[in-house]
Amino acid sequence: MKNLPILFSGIFFALATSWCGLILSANLQYGALQPVAVDEGDPLYPQAISGLAAQGRQVYLQMGCINCHTQQIRPDGVGADIARGWGKRGTVPRDYILQDRVLLGSLRNGPDLADVGDRNLNTHNHFLHLYDARLVTPDSNMPPFKFLFRTQKIGDEPAPHALKFPDGSPDMPPAGYEVVPTERALALMEYLHSLKIDYELPEAKFAPAATPAKP
Repeated sequence: MKNLPILFSGIFFALATSWCGLILSANLQYGALQPVAVDEGDPLYPQAISGLAAQGRQVYLQMGCINCHTQQIRPDGVGADIARGWGKRGTVPRDYILQDRVLLGSLRNGPDLADVGDRNLNTHNHFLHLYDARLVTPDSNMPPFKFLFRTQKIGDEPAPHALKFPDGSPDMPPAGYEVVPTERALALMEYLHSLKIDYELPEAKFAPAATPAKP
């Protein structure tokens, strides 16, 4: 019993040291970061998302996309992300300062999505992939999200994002009907389109091979 104060003091000291090392030091190092322009007169980056894209971010979280996709591009020399075409440069802490919850992820069952909106997204193929990934990539292990779509009667003309299924697909709707994304699917797609690392920062320039050619 006499050693209890010493024991509790040791536990407190260990926890306090860990907190200072992990939380306080990180806040001192990155807490003051602000959006910045590379050259005077340029827009400030990063920029916050809003509107439908912000709603789509919530759908992204609800659907558990973070469990299989990362949003962190490794720089040259650390991984092959840039060689794979997943981005023009590695991501850095400043890229995430406007996010209330950083969706770095920790497992890549699918490709990194930090710059997916800058990869010339084919919106229809991505909707089809979301409906059932195996319709686009036969060996995909991504689960289907068919509940994010609905079947409806075709109006005077097909809806803008009506899915076009491969011939013979069992998912083909009956004649006179179409499968269309719900509002949640549209918001999720808007969020994916907003994911772009298409800007440089003072501490993070485009990799030489990924630098856009000057006209």
